[in-house]
Amino acid sequence: MLAGRAALSLLFLLVPLAAQAQMEDPNPERIQIGLSTDRISITSDFSGADLTIFGALDNADPLIARQGRYDIIVVLEGPARPVVVRKKTRVLGMWINTHSETFMNVPMSYSIATTRAMQDITNQQSYRRLALGADYVTVSPLDREGNRATIEEFTAALRDRKKATGLYSERIGGVQFLSQSLFRATVHLAPNVPVGTHRARAFVFKNGVFIKENSAQLAILKAGFEQAIYRWAQDHGFFYGLFAVALAFVTGWLGRIIFRKD
Repeated sequence: MLAGRAALSLLFLLVPLAAQAQMEDPNPERIQIGLSTDRISITSDFSGADLTIFGALDNADPLIARQGRYDIIVVLEGPARPVVVRKKTRVLGMWINTHSETFMNVPMSYSIATTRAMQDITNQQSYRRLALGADYVTVSPLDREGNRATIEEFTAALRDRKKATGLYSERIGGVQFLSQSLFRATVHLAPNVPVGTHRARAFVFKNGVFIKENSAQLAILKAGFEQAIYRWAQDHGFFYGLFAVALAFVTGWLGRIIFRKD
């Protein structure tokens, strides 16, 4: 009898708590992503590829889903490293490096796929707050107290250079809903994609408002003979440097012998 009353009291206690939790979370949606592989090996003949990422939107509102008011943005972000941007100036008829700016923790690659054009998903303030998109990804100068106009100029040059080399890319329509909750994203891997740990991130928006984010990791490694050389150079840098200098001398000497004019 007492056990029954205790269980009934506990039930009445849990019901208001569940209702309160539901009221406190107006966006119960959750996003999940999965990679078909967590490791990609590339060789010297690698010419770029497309990577497919699958995901699911949990607790999606059926009405909003039917009306197409959910948007997904998927990003594959490469490892962050320091980057030096140099500016060439014509001096006495020659182009030489006259100015430079160092940036810390710059993503070496940044591929993005969206359900539609980014300006149709949300506003610039949201992208800037989330550091989402090639134009808004965080790029921190080493000298934060430097001239603001100069920093902005070099920042724009850095982004433009990354886009020109294909390391920063955008694929509008690269995310497609397979059903009301399942989606597929395709991001591009450039031929010069950096090796290291990459992070796949998925963002969900509802009616233009950011809701949730999830992420997964992907390792991109060199394979074959290139990997052996790369690993040896990393582990034995001094001897690798000596070998490179010796190889340059031998190559030059052989070239002189072969192409010598009598």
